[in-house]
Amino acid sequence: MGTSICIGAQNMTNNYISRWATEDDLEALQALITLAINTLQDNFLSTAQVVASRQVMGLDSQLVRDRTYLILEEQGRIVGCGGWSRRATLYGGDHSSELRDPALLNPKCDPARIRAMYTHPDHVRRGIGRRVLGLCEEAALTDGFKRVELMSTLSGQALYEACGYKAMEACPADVAGVSVPLIRMGKSL
Repeated sequence: MGTSICIGAQNMTNNYISRWATEDDLEALQALITLAINTLQDNFLSTAQVVASRQVMGLDSQLVRDRTYLILEEQGRIVGCGGWSRRATLYGGDHSSELRDPALLNPKCDPARIRAMYTHPDHVRRGIGRRVLGLCEEAALTDGFKRVELMSTLSGQALYEACGYKAMEACPADVAGVSVPLIRMGKSL
């Protein structure tokens, strides 16, 4: 059986440079992630849901420390980012400690995690998310994982479906009485 890595955007993203993030990137990553959360969910969530979503979304700096968080740059500017993880945490940023589990996954029986995928609002629909996702899937496969899972927002669901992910369950997050819709998705590599 062949792999089903998300591909198809390479020609659109040939002018971008990919690299693994370092601690020196944290400030720029936080700025891009905040902008993406505040801008790209407007067509899917109410204002209250966007505000609430900030409590369950964001960057988990453990991904950067593990060197599993990817950056796509254009002329030195971060235009997209996302990661994969061999840890049990499925989603959530540094501030959402109740969602975090640093336990290491077993590639023989556990799926790797795809985490914290964001594109700069000025660069959407250019294949950036697809490219980051494909590179993360390749890295997880190289590390021995045969399956990946992620927690999708409504705004990301179409990308993941186009890359072969299947919805597993709806997992709305309750944040101070506001329901933020999330979908657990997965696929075999």
